[in-house]
Amino acid sequence: MTMKKRGWAGLIRQKQYVIAGALVILAAVATTVVYSSEQEKERQRLEAELAEELNEQREKQEMAKEEEETELAAEASSLIQPKEAEEELEVAQAELEAEIGGEEEEIQEPRDAAEAGVPSQTLHFVPEDGILWPMDGNVILNYSMDATTYFPTLDQYKYNPAVIIAGDVNSKVYSVGKGKVASVRNDEVTGCTVTVDLGDGYQAIYGQMKELNFKEGDYVEAGHVLGYISEPTKYFSVEGSNLYFELQKDGVPMDPIEFFE
Repeated sequence: MTMKKRGWAGLIRQKQYVIAGALVILAAVATTVVYSSEQEKERQRLEAELAEELNEQREKQEMAKEEEETELAAEASSLIQPKEAEEELEVAQAELEAEIGGEEEEIQEPRDAAEAGVPSQTLHFVPEDGILWPMDGNVILNYSMDATTYFPTLDQYKYNPAVIIAGDVNSKVYSVGKGKVASVRNDEVTGCTVTVDLGDGYQAIYGQMKELNFKEGDYVEAGHVLGYISEPTKYFSVEGSNLYFELQKDGVPMDPIEFFE
């Protein structure tokens, strides 16, 4: 009897162990299920946070893009404005040039009228009053119609109806007196040559010139800049750049030195 009780007691303990084990397994499974549920919730929470963060970044990018487009539009507008201002400036300059051109035409009208038949000025030359020097410089070849003088470039002696005054290229040449430009011609020896009628048969002839400020028919006053010294012609290459100045009375050369003030 005692042995039988012991057998039942052992069987009961085994069942208790089995039950306890089953409870442990159930607890573990429940824990696992709970843990998995918590993990799922955590995963969902992280996904929600990630989606929200992505949305915020997207919104920030869109805002930054809008700001950049606004800045670009402002820059484009600022670039357009100077262009419009430049166009306005060009229009204003064109109008100003047109006005200046009209004024120049008005200024030219008196000269054109004179050429059309207005009585010319009366020229009168007084030898005792003398003439101005046509430029600053040294006389390197004197007037000589009574005897021949040596010309270095030509390497020969010949008569000289003028005075040759040394001067640098681009030096100013002045009118020796009041007169009218009678002719402008190109001469093989004296280059660009200007003849000014002084009145009473007197003429002043300027050679080796360039960039004239007057033309045929113009009136000049004493001291006016007629033009500038040019490079010398081949007939004066050794002498160098110079002014050829001749004074005539009724076509006959005269010594200018006797008339210079």
